[in-house]
Amino acid sequence: MSSVSEWYMGKNVLITGATGFMGKVLVEKLLRSCPGVKALYLLVRPKAGQSMQERVHDMLKCKLFDRVREDNPDFHQKIIPISSELMQSGLALSPADVEKLSSCINIVFHCAATVRFDEPLKHALQLNVIATQQILALAQRMQHLYAFIHISTAYANCNRRHIDEVIYPPPVEPKKLIDSLEWMDDAIVRDITPRLIGDRPNTYTYTKALAEYVVQQESGRLNIGIIRPSIVGASWQEPFPGWIDNFNGPSGVFIAAGKGILRTMRASNDAVADLIPVDMVINLTLAAGWYTAVHRPKSALVYNCTTGGINPFHWGEIEHHVMSTFKRNPLEQAFRRPNANITSNYLINQYWILVSHKFPALIYDLFLRLSGQKPQMMRIFTRLHKAIALLEYFSSQDWEWNSDNMNMLMNQLSAEDRRTFNFDVHQLNWPEYIENYCIGTKKYVLNEDMSDIPAARQHLRKLRNIRYTFNTLLLVFIWRVFIARSQMARNIWYFVVSLCFKFLSYFRASSTLTN
Repeated sequence: MSSVSEWYMGKNVLITGATGFMGKVLVEKLLRSCPGVKALYLLVRPKAGQSMQERVHDMLKCKLFDRVREDNPDFHQKIIPISSELMQSGLALSPADVEKLSSCINIVFHCAATVRFDEPLKHALQLNVIATQQILALAQRMQHLYAFIHISTAYANCNRRHIDEVIYPPPVEPKKLIDSLEWMDDAIVRDITPRLIGDRPNTYTYTKALAEYVVQQESGRLNIGIIRPSIVGASWQEPFPGWIDNFNGPSGVFIAAGKGILRTMRASNDAVADLIPVDMVINLTLAAGWYTAVHRPKSALVYNCTTGGINPFHWGEIEHHVMSTFKRNPLEQAFRRPNANITSNYLINQYWILVSHKFPALIYDLFLRLSGQKPQMMRIFTRLHKAIALLEYFSSQDWEWNSDNMNMLMNQLSAEDRRTFNFDVHQLNWPEYIENYCIGTKKYVLNEDMSDIPAARQHLRKLRNIRYTFNTLLLVFIWRVFIARSQMARNIWYFVVSLCFKFLSYFRASSTLTN
């Protein structure tokens, strides 16, 4: 059987979304594990005053590409950026670029999308659906195209509890929706969005479902594969454990918990946290590209890239390992000691938000005002609560994903390819992965040095002493104001204390008799 790496030899690859989290890992993996690949064409738009060349240059300088750089210092010569804009007609491609891509591209990886859950519907529709239509139209013109791989999400059909590896009927005909919204004012679209998305939680999952249908429409003319990852997290092994470059999804929650900002989160301890490492998703994606090109399935194959049904891990377990990791390897300048708790009860969660989030934020902002600084903690907590609210839907319930196609693809690989393009989630050691994930947020997102851990631990000890002092002063205050002035309160206090002493004496006596 021809290996995956050998198939990519001499191929020209087109990648959308290459500057995003998954896109970067895809580019790195192709360059490192498929060194014979001829060229990678990246559709990139100018952004924040940077040209497309500057954006790609900055991307290739990051630590993610260190291993590729060691093997081949001139690897950047295989990268060909193409100026493009997904929000514009024809992707804003020049006629020369269209001609070039049409004549040389062999495989397309469409990774570009907006991953914001609260994106306005018009914008999400443009990026996730209309842009996909235009990429497919471009693919139709490619004379030597072997495969088109579309990156979707396992939650595109999250309104179902059991999700097979099939493309479900769309909630609405995409063309009708696009035509209807085109003339509407943004305010009107915003008002009708909840009715349009129905039982889906946000515009992201809604438009990704529409995009799958759009891709399916071309399956008779193109060799298509659809990858559906669940919650994409830090790398498992490649290019090194724990690599992550953003605050999206669990990363921001982990950092907030490690900083002592997040103290409570509404989720089910027993719900499966369907995290999937980014390198496993990319390995599956490249293997699916090879399989689609070589075997040319009659219809588009869907791959549910998830862990919950094969190697489940729960939110309660994640909370435990995140807290223990950040206590051993604390983040610098933490606001409080890491001590977050998960609860599924709405009222309990609201109580702890008030006591552990809003009240400390108000006190800290008052201190900043008095010291002549700009208050910021209340704003930080407001943003945190908004981000967590968007995740509650996914952290409070379970789904069942069929993974027959993923297992089939694994069985199609040679022993060597299974090692090089490993996406076997059975091998995932969750405690080790979560620890590497947390350390990865410290090293690669916050850019903190591991050599500064002793100082960070000293800072946590200082915070612990401040907490003990504050609790002691609060107890003295309560005693002086409420208990010392009331004979009944003192009697209740003495009764509770004596009861505690009696319990301790009984427990000690029982332990002695047992010994």
